[in-house]
Amino acid sequence: MANPLDPRIGAVRSAADANAGFDAGLRAHMLSVYNYMASGVLLTGIVALLMAQGGENSLAAQIFTQPGFLKYIVMFAPIGLVLWLSFGINRLSEGAAKSIFWVYAALMGASLSTIFLVYTGGSIATTFFAASAGFAGLSLYGYTTKRDLSAMGKFLMMGLIGIVVAMIGNFFLKSSALDLGISIIGVFLFAGLTVYDTQKIKNFYYEVQGSSFAGKAVIMGALTLYLDFINLFLFLLRFMGDRR
Repeated sequence: MANPLDPRIGAVRSAADANAGFDAGLRAHMLSVYNYMASGVLLTGIVALLMAQGGENSLAAQIFTQPGFLKYIVMFAPIGLVLWLSFGINRLSEGAAKSIFWVYAALMGASLSTIFLVYTGGSIATTFFAASAGFAGLSLYGYTTKRDLSAMGKFLMMGLIGIVVAMIGNFFLKSSALDLGISIIGVFLFAGLTVYDTQKIKNFYYEVQGSSFAGKAVIMGALTLYLDFINLFLFLLRFMGDRR
């Protein structure tokens, strides 16, 4: 029978309690990341759907089919906000970071509203649920795996640069075969990024837990996974979506 007065018993219990609290903190952190990410996707979808109501007479059609600079503002403003949030996060307050994230998600909805003018609603819904299921499984793997995925980072970044270059090139070439290839590679690329980024967000929690940066780390994690999901969805839509 174990001696209840043995100091080693207390040490083991203290370690177990610390690990339990640590795990609880990590779960709370990741849950906050997923909640912000999912809320951002929901806001994007609502804005996109509202702007596309009315088909050819919708606000989206008026913005993107009429001459002027408004469509370019809607298209490129989200990029500016991402850069502002990414490079200015250390100078921003947590409240400001959250506000920028919500504005970004809304502007992305405005920018993506054109997909409702190009693809049928049924194919968009089917692709969205397929992307959601795939994302959930991939992110769960990234969260639970014991394998160190840090080596994937450079490879995935090279792939991301390569696919951007290919998309720019195909803008001028107009090759349907290359477009299909880009879509397939894009799906695998952002599937890999979902796994890699989830583990990276999890590991980053260990560095910021209990610090003043923890709240902003949630926003940055949510933004990262939001971008992974949106791109995974869009690349899937390119070859799964039925055009009108």
